[in-house]
Amino acid sequence: MTDTRLTLRQAAAALGVSESAIRKRVERGTLRSDKGADGRRYVYVDTVADAVADEGEDTSVTREQDALISELRAHNDTLREQLEAERQAHAEARRIIAGLVERIPAIEAPAETPEAAGTAEEERGRGAPHSATGESQGGVQRPWWRRVFGG
Repeated sequence: MTDTRLTLRQAAAALGVSESAIRKRVERGTLRSDKGADGRRYVYVDTVADAVADEGEDTSVTREQDALISELRAHNDTLREQLEAERQAHAEARRIIAGLVERIPAIEAPAETPEAAGTAEEERGRGAPHSATGESQGGVQRPWWRRVFGG
């Protein structure tokens, strides 16, 4: 075996991880360790296996990442197209609303005839008798909240 005995800090630097990650690996039993006479925890790291693993490049991970990136870019492009379509639809709706708002003053209310005014007066007063205390002023009944709370 070509295991090298390292402190937690040295092992973390050699493996490129944090010291807490080394501690967890020791707790799980994935790294062999012992306590030295000085009370420090030492970890045994296989340096030959690491050197061999670093020599070969793992291209499968790179291909998977490239595929994922291209998929995300395609999805982003689709979302951009949808956003642009929604913006165009919103602009069209705003143009339609602006056109309708401009036409509102041009629409005139129908002129009231004397017969229509009398009918409306009858419907407003239907079922509510007028009292002599002045609840009805000029043919218009006071709102209920003014009658209840005074005012």
